[in-house]
Amino acid sequence: MPDRPEIVCICGSTRFVAEMLAANRDLTFAGVIVVAPGVFLRTEDHEADEVITHEQKAALDALHLRKIDLADRVLVVNLGGYIGESTSREIAYAQATGKPISFTDPI
Repeated sequence: MPDRPEIVCICGSTRFVAEMLAANRDLTFAGVIVVAPGVFLRTEDHEADEVITHEQKAALDALHLRKIDLADRVLVVNLGGYIGESTSREIAYAQATGKPISFTDPI
């Protein structure tokens, strides 16, 4: 293992929680440091058992951009090619900061 393992930031729609957790597990077993969404809840205008406010969502979105800053590269979990609005912003940010980006499914 190198002195400093690669750091990968996982991005994607929170509808793909299981797939993100699987990618996190696989990367971790491969010796990679993984940063990923830490909260998998819905915003208040989507029905769910638990909700977060728009302010909390904005704070989580900003925090995820900082996670991209920490990463060496970004892995987008995009089952079936789906990329939502937040993930599109994260991809644009990663591109603007020169981070290599890969996708789990063709786009």
